[in-house]
Amino acid sequence: MTPEQFLEFARVLPEPLLLVNGEGQLLATNQPVADMLGLRRQELRGKMLIELVTQATDDVVKYLQACSSSRAMVIGSLTLRKNDGQTLICRSQGAVIQPWSPESSALILLRLENRTLASSNFVLLNQKIDELAKEVQRRKQAEEALWKANQELEIRVQERTTALQETLKELKLTQTQLIQAEKMSSLGQMVAGIAHEINNPVSFIHGNLHHAHQYTDDLLKLVQIYQQVCPNIPPEIQQELEEIDLNFLIQDITKLFQSMTVGTERIQAIVKSLRNFSRLDEAELKTVDIHEGIDSALMILEHRLQARHKYPEIKVIKKYSQLPNVTCYPGQLNQVFMNILANAIDALEALAVNSQTTDNQKLTNNNPQIQIKTEVINEKWIAVSIADNGLGIDEQVHSKVFDPFFTTKTVGKGTGLGLSVSYQIIVEKHGGQLSCFSVPGKSAEFIIKIPINSVS
Repeated sequence: MTPEQFLEFARVLPEPLLLVNGEGQLLATNQPVADMLGLRRQELRGKMLIELVTQATDDVVKYLQACSSSRAMVIGSLTLRKNDGQTLICRSQGAVIQPWSPESSALILLRLENRTLASSNFVLLNQKIDELAKEVQRRKQAEEALWKANQELEIRVQERTTALQETLKELKLTQTQLIQAEKMSSLGQMVAGIAHEINNPVSFIHGNLHHAHQYTDDLLKLVQIYQQVCPNIPPEIQQELEEIDLNFLIQDITKLFQSMTVGTERIQAIVKSLRNFSRLDEAELKTVDIHEGIDSALMILEHRLQARHKYPEIKVIKKYSQLPNVTCYPGQLNQVFMNILANAIDALEALAVNSQTTDNQKLTNNNPQIQIKTEVINEKWIAVSIADNGLGIDEQVHSKVFDPFFTTKTVGKGTGLGLSVSYQIIVEKHGGQLSCFSVPGKSAEFIIKIPINSVS
């Protein structure tokens, strides 16, 4: 770069620039250098750098030599003598433009910077950096606070969602239970009405059977006396006696009255069970015989206990102890007995279907049974155990048997509410305990424990 090219280049730059050779002779300067020294640019032409600075000549020479031999910018410090006699400490940055060679001297570009101004700028820069760092820190803290708030909000939303889901589940369960209770109440009223309507004519028939039997006996005795007194019976009467087979009629009519009496007694027992079971609509505490509630449920389910196509007879083994009367909600307790007994029958029927061979031969389990056991635990508690020798309950589902809407039955056969409602009735309504014990593939047992005289 020639001095003329340097001046063209430096004229447009606001920074103080010097172009010197390796010996320190000023080849060219720009106006900011002249302003800094308080001289005209023409007055600087041809001067030596050592004339303008206070440093020793050796120090200046060493600095210029360092600039000549380095390919990087060399930082130094020069104290300039101003025209008014004052000094100005400057930071210099030297860079070689044309390295030294035997043919030509080195050309060095020096950039000067007022150290006081630079220090001031440096302080301002540091202040700006500090402010920027603080702003960055504030933004980082704000971002962290925002992230934390978002996390807390997400947690709260999740908690709220979980709470709403639980509430919705409880509402759904409550609604279903109310519908179920209404159905059972309607069923109880209907059963009570049917039992009442059946009971009246059956009681009339049963009460008159005794008199009809007595009247028939009287008429037959009269016939026998007539036969003894009048041995010569007219042919017309003899023919009628042979046609009606009087001897057979006399023997069979007693059996006929006996069977009708047994039939009406059977109907009366069923009506009694229906009326007992119709306590489902009762809402008050009553003192009742627990065995009557169990027997009424068995009476209603008797058609399922009998042998049918594909299903063998289910035997019911009763091991009743002497129980005191229990203060309870009898209708709801009957519902529990009905649910557990119905589930036991379902399990035994499922076992019967699974035990059939491909050619529909004899069932593997030909002795299905339900065992019902009652006992007094102590002066305050009684227990009812209902066990079957069916398929039992798998370990995977054992912990869920009392969960609402959980069922292992096919669609249409179970709602998953029977045991859940039973658990609520025993635990919440009666302050008792309902437990399930099972041996998978062999048996299942439900144990009901309730207090005798108090309900929590």
